[in-house]
Amino acid sequence: MPQSTTSLDSTMVYGPDKKLGIIRDTSIQPFEPKTETFEIKVPETVKLVNVVVSLSYQLRPGDVYPIHLIVKKVLIEPPRSK
Repeated sequence: MPQSTTSLDSTMVYGPDKKLGIIRDTSIQPFEPKTETFEIKVPETVKLVNVVVSLSYQLRPGDVYPIHLIVKKVLIEPPRSK
């Protein structure tokens, strides 16, 4: 789904009356490979994160068809010094 902003800053907005610019399009097109990266800030004290990723198809609001689900526990390690 396209992620939109008011074009005043990088804050995402959801209402159709406020969407003036697309930040990026995360939709998946048929037969086209696509790689996405999502960065999520977590407190420095957090060492283990439960990650749930779901892929679904939504033709119309309310019609959601689950396609794939991945659940992983990720250990966050501090950066190594060089």
